[in-house]
Amino acid sequence: MKKLIISMIVLLGLSMNVSAQQRPPAPPHPSKSELIAMKSRELDRRYNEEKKLILNHPLATKKMKRDQLKALNEKYQSQKRLLKKM
Repeated sequence: MKKLIISMIVLLGLSMNVSAQQRPPAPPHPSKSELIAMKSRELDRRYNEEKKLILNHPLATKKMKRDQLKALNEKYQSQKRLLKKM
């Protein structure tokens, strides 16, 4: 009887230990529209940072800044178009 009680306690302890080690459920994946919105916000943030860096550059001339901004705008527009196609 004593061995039965001890074996039941050990078995119960082991089963509780195994159930406690299970992984929590994975977080849900973002939907396609949420993913596109996140990418768009990230693209806007990077565009604004680069634009600010170009405009505040102490050594660049106005022509250099204009050319760099034109290239940046073209790159930004093409990436926006790609996001909209998704």
